[in-house]
Amino acid sequence: MTDEEPSDEEVVEAAAEAAEGLVFSRLATGDVDDLDVTVTFEDGVLDVDVYVHAPDADADVEQVADDAALAARGAVDDLFADE
Repeated sequence: MTDEEPSDEEVVEAAAEAAEGLVFSRLATGDVDDLDVTVTFEDGVLDVDVYVHAPDADADVEQVADDAALAARGAVDDLFADE
């Protein structure tokens, strides 16, 4: 445990990795035509936007994108909880 907070870069990276990981845990790589994960962290405010275009996927792609954004936020919460 340290008193040092994660850097903005660490926060963004953790969030993006979590979002992408969730998408590909639910959707086959070949079904995803486009994936865009945008993460910003400025002045302590996290903004996550996940766009998934997977027209051939059997899953609810909109729900997967929403869950990926939640996973990103959870990863950031965990990052700050570990400090």
